[in-house]
Amino acid sequence: MKTRLGFALCGSHCNFENALNAMRELKSLYEIIPIMSFNAAQNDTRFGAVTEIRQRIEEISGNGIIDSIVKAEPIGPKNLLDVLLVAPCTGTTLAKLSAGISDTPVTMAVKSHLRSGKPVVVALSTNDALSASAVNIGTLLNRRGYYFVPFYQDDYINKPSSLTCRWDKCADTAAEALCGRQLQPIIG
Repeated sequence: MKTRLGFALCGSHCNFENALNAMRELKSLYEIIPIMSFNAAQNDTRFGAVTEIRQRIEEISGNGIIDSIVKAEPIGPKNLLDVLLVAPCTGTTLAKLSAGISDTPVTMAVKSHLRSGKPVVVALSTNDALSASAVNIGTLLNRRGYYFVPFYQDDYINKPSSLTCRWDKCADTAAEALCGRQLQPIIG
C-alpha cells in the first residue's frame, strides 16, 4: 500500500498549474487524497473554471475531493493520511494555521491531521510573505509538525514582499518530513 498524501489546495489560483504539476509528480510516490479550501473549490477565476480544475484534480489523484469541514474532520481520527501537503499555502491560510483557526476544509484537515502527530508540509505562495505574513511564517517554522518546502523571493523588484516555494521540491520535502527532517527552507 502506498503512503497516503493529502494534497490541500488553497486559493492562490495563479499557482494551480504548479500545484497540479506537483500532484502529478507526487502521484508516482503516494496515494493522493485531494482537499480544497472553499475559495479553491468554488471560484472561477481568470486562471480557469473551477469545474475543469476539480475534474483535473480527480483525474490525477483518482480520488474524490474533500471540500467541506465535515469531510475533513475525520482525517486524524480515522488515520486517513500519512503526510499532508498544503500547496499552494496562501497568506490567509498561514494566518489561520498560526492562530489555530479551523474554518475551512484545509485548516480543518491540518488540525485533524496534526492531532495524530503526523507532518504537515507547507508550500508557501503569498505576496505579503515579507510583510503581514512574516510573523505567521516565523511561527510555523518554529512549531512542531510543520515543514516548509524551500521558498524564495520570486520577484524582488516588482513584488518585494512576495515569496513562493520551489514546486520541484515538494516530493523531497514530504519525504524528509515523514522522517522528521526539514530541508533548508530559505533559498538565498
